[in-house]
Amino acid sequence: MTTAAIIQARMGSSRLPGKVLELLGKHTVLWHVLKRAALVPGIDVVVCAIPDDDANDAVAEAAINAGATVVRGSEHDVLARYLAGARTVNASRILRITSDCPLIDPELAGQVLACLDNQAADYASNNSPPGFPHGLDCEAFTRHALEKANIHAVHDHEREHVTPWLRNADSVARAHVNCPYPGYSGMRWTLDYPEDLAFLRAIFELMPDQETVIGWRDVAALIQNHPEVAAINARHAEPGRQHPQRSGS
Repeated sequence: MTTAAIIQARMGSSRLPGKVLELLGKHTVLWHVLKRAALVPGIDVVVCAIPDDDANDAVAEAAINAGATVVRGSEHDVLARYLAGARTVNASRILRITSDCPLIDPELAGQVLACLDNQAADYASNNSPPGFPHGLDCEAFTRHALEKANIHAVHDHEREHVTPWLRNADSVARAHVNCPYPGYSGMRWTLDYPEDLAFLRAIFELMPDQETVIGWRDVAALIQNHPEVAAINARHAEPGRQHPQRSGS
């Protein structure tokens, strides 16, 4: 039984074009995401699902250099891109991560994956409702559930955002990993705006070793000790945010 972490990535972004190839320390945002995904307990292979146009060749090259298996497909039908990735590596379980989350916590992502199995669910997440900082979001689902979504998801937003059908269909058994502490859901650790990039660079500069993965609680402690860092992208914070709609990032 193969378990794949599939990370969607592209150059296009209306708010911060090329964000996945921006540097955090010595490495790109994408490198950090892919390397952290490979550390998730239970993951056998990391796949980077990238649009199949020339504009995204640099992203594909960066993913290959980071050791990921690259699968390319439609820019806007990201659900089909995920399914192509799952079929390419014959994955029976999929962990979904977006490429704008360079602080993704392997331990937390592993808990979501374990939740899928322990509760015999078709779909599991850690953000329905949100409880963790925005930037730790991940979802896990079975290949069978993804195949069903590919058949039944007919609306553009369902195809672009991959999992709306899985999150809403009555026939899908869902599970959730709750944040054990209150007050974290309004924190913003993802990358959409220039201020987010400045925030993330400040976080990585505070790390004793930028290539060593630290858990989300340690990141939260850094921020508590350096409130000026939290202020960098505070204007984009989303208190009480709804389930994030991440598309082709």
